[in-house]
Amino acid sequence: MHSELNKIKKLEGSPKVINNFINTEEVAQFLKLYDELPIAVNNLKQKVIKKRWLDGSGKELESLFKSKLKSVIGDFRMDNLITNDGKECFGLFQESHNPLKLHVDAGFNLRDLIYKQTLIPLSEHGETVIFKNRYYGVSTNFTNNENELAENNPENFKKGKNARSDEHLKIFSDKPFDKSDHEKYLKHENIENLKGMEIEFVYNWNLGDLLIFDRTHLHCSSSNIKNKKIGLTTFTKK
Repeated sequence: MHSELNKIKKLEGSPKVINNFINTEEVAQFLKLYDELPIAVNNLKQKVIKKRWLDGSGKELESLFKSKLKSVIGDFRMDNLITNDGKECFGLFQESHNPLKLHVDAGFNLRDLIYKQTLIPLSEHGETVIFKNRYYGVSTNFTNNENELAENNPENFKKGKNARSDEHLKIFSDKPFDKSDHEKYLKHENIENLKGMEIEFVYNWNLGDLLIFDRTHLHCSSSNIKNKKIGLTTFTKK
């Protein structure tokens, strides 16, 4: 559990969307940067491509983004990802052909005062589901699949990969997940893995928007994807 728990809770709030956070030209610039960056992960099983926004790439976009974000959430520090060779990454581009499952991006250092994370949609179609449920441990993928739980290798976590856990089924209620919500948004998830979960907000992607929510929020993609979606995620702390 995070050592700055009380301070983290005081910073929490409801998810919000800033419409037209960036304009059409800036969307094109982000997509150009995405095309130029090297592939960090090409997971054929999950059908997701990840590219890290490497330090030194797109400096003008970085300055623009930080300035605009500060006007919305106030002072912050970026919680930069670190590559295997020790370089800092400003954010993470993801091109997903399959929906991402239930997880939390609460960071890898329990001493950090984690704050907000952001999503900029860089494609037209997509949905992000944010739950009322919160988690105050490390970045974790939540699953009741025994094979996935067996992948919970501490060495992977040290390399910046999420932990695997079914702890959510123990800390939240046993209330069955709403069947209509499951059918509408979350058919890619085992409904038994969603016991005790309750949706707070479903964001329907729109080019140029910025989605902001707390890093303690459990969330996932919806199952409604048309071919693929591309988004840029960044993480902040105080």
